[in-house]
Amino acid sequence: MNKKTKISLVLGSGAARGLAHIGVIHCLEDHNFEVQYISGSSMGALVGGIYAAGELDVYVDWVKELKRRNIIRLLDISFSKKSLFKGERIIEVLNEIIKDRTIEDLPIGYTAVATDILEQKEIWLTSGSLFEAIRASIAVPMVFSPVQLAGRVLVDGGIINPLPIAPTLNDDSELTIAVALNGMPEIFEAEREAELKNYDENEGKSKYQIGIERFIEGLLPKGVTDKNQQDLGLFNLVTQSMDTMQTSIARFKLAANRPDIVVEVPRNICSWFEFDRAEELIEFGYTRAEDALKQYEKLLERRK
Repeated sequence: MNKKTKISLVLGSGAARGLAHIGVIHCLEDHNFEVQYISGSSMGALVGGIYAAGELDVYVDWVKELKRRNIIRLLDISFSKKSLFKGERIIEVLNEIIKDRTIEDLPIGYTAVATDILEQKEIWLTSGSLFEAIRASIAVPMVFSPVQLAGRVLVDGGIINPLPIAPTLNDDSELTIAVALNGMPEIFEAEREAELKNYDENEGKSKYQIGIERFIEGLLPKGVTDKNQQDLGLFNLVTQSMDTMQTSIARFKLAANRPDIVVEVPRNICSWFEFDRAEELIEFGYTRAEDALKQYEKLLERRK
């Protein structure tokens, strides 16, 4: 098939699980699909925005090199009552490896979804700074500071819409493909232990610096959460609560506007901050996308 199939791509929220979005995109490209519009929430907004800017390969090279200690250093502690982390360092690093640009200038249509926490409504960010839109969409309450933009206080888009299908409804694409990161839990062969090694790069750091890094390390989940665990801890309590809420909302979104193809990623594939598993998660996304495409082809055959 020489002609590319034009699609709208919906990328859902789900923190580190969102790295599976990259594998899905790679699979779609390999199967001759052309993304002409992207709608994303939270991590979906981040991956979708970078792809729309034509910089996904640069991001993949960077994220594949991340170790747990690198992730810890990306978390700039807030020292405020609003959140644990400011969330600015992540954007600063993105700006270093991928320069910011305006959404209107992107070669692919793009919408980042955020939540106006004061007005309690969904906000579609379709203009202005790409990184500002991404920063607003990933502002998980209690974890990252809210973003003040155009008189609004914006937080994570996944609170109201973890799978933003609606922004793509008026697009003239041939198919709509959605990637949901809140699929049913599955049993995996082995639960990976996080890399918790002694700091070998502490030389030259102050005791204060080392202490802050160890404090953040103590907050982070140590791996996939045991479903029978009673003492969840702060981060697991926040993230499990978000997952519970988003899973329920995503089901309603899928029921209201069913895309042509849905790629589902199980919600227990990794914990929220396991970005050091990029290669594995990207490969998983690719495989799941291939499976979804095969199922869609079988469906078309039965309809003939």
